[in-house]
Amino acid sequence: MSIKSYKPVTPGQRGMSRVHYRKLLSGDRPHKSLVHGKNKSGGRNAFGRITVRHKGGGHKKSYRVVDFVFNKKNVPARIATIEYDPFRSAFIGLAVYADGEKRYVVLPQRVQVGDTFIVAENAPIKPGNRLLLSNMPVGTFVYNIELKPGRGGALARSAGNFAEVVAQDAGYTHLRLPSTEVRKIIGTAWASVGEVSNEMYRLQVFGKAGRSRWKGIRPTVRGSAMNPVDHPHGGGEGRAGRGHRIQRTMWGKPAGKGQKTRRPKKYSNVFIVSRRKIGK
Repeated sequence: MSIKSYKPVTPGQRGMSRVHYRKLLSGDRPHKSLVHGKNKSGGRNAFGRITVRHKGGGHKKSYRVVDFVFNKKNVPARIATIEYDPFRSAFIGLAVYADGEKRYVVLPQRVQVGDTFIVAENAPIKPGNRLLLSNMPVGTFVYNIELKPGRGGALARSAGNFAEVVAQDAGYTHLRLPSTEVRKIIGTAWASVGEVSNEMYRLQVFGKAGRSRWKGIRPTVRGSAMNPVDHPHGGGEGRAGRGHRIQRTMWGKPAGKGQKTRRPKKYSNVFIVSRRKIGK
């Protein structure tokens, strides 16, 4: 079991748990040429306005340059390390190619130091190998999936995630995504075989508010605790209901609890075979 729990020596440790990284990582230091500094945005855009709420503070972090494009084809690579990345939930590994080049890649489950992978159109169906979606048999689990050929992996990249190939039809591959949506993606796009590593990440219990602050997550205030001028759910005497059927965001838009939030004219509607299941 790779989840570590603690004796409740302090109130914050009662029920707290975390991934036991010492058991899972190779213990190597980051590769210096693939690491650089990164300024914090605090959730603010170029005008200084908050566009993503509840961000700010947190421990200082160095950014690892991770390869999502995989444009080095038909050259085998060996996994030299398994490392922690502070900017993502999955583990990363240092891939050393046969010609000596080194790149960081997101690792799949059950991959060990010394294992090899290859990026090729007809690569074997083996965890870590990357090939065209059109060459994937039905039932294959894939991650780090491209939406447009050559643009780089965009879907199923966080810890424990994967998509399943459910059909091959007229040059398109049908994938069941982690959201339960079934979507068509052009068969010439690339994807990696397997499921993303660190599947225990979602089982962690932070235990105290301070641990969220270390991660750069600021507090979230309930709309029902605000005044009517600040939120559609605000106001009322005591613990009042929200006063309307639809749950709303701070700006009055539908949110959560089974509301449809997708734009009716979104460009990718034509690629969706089955909408994601909404609700609880």
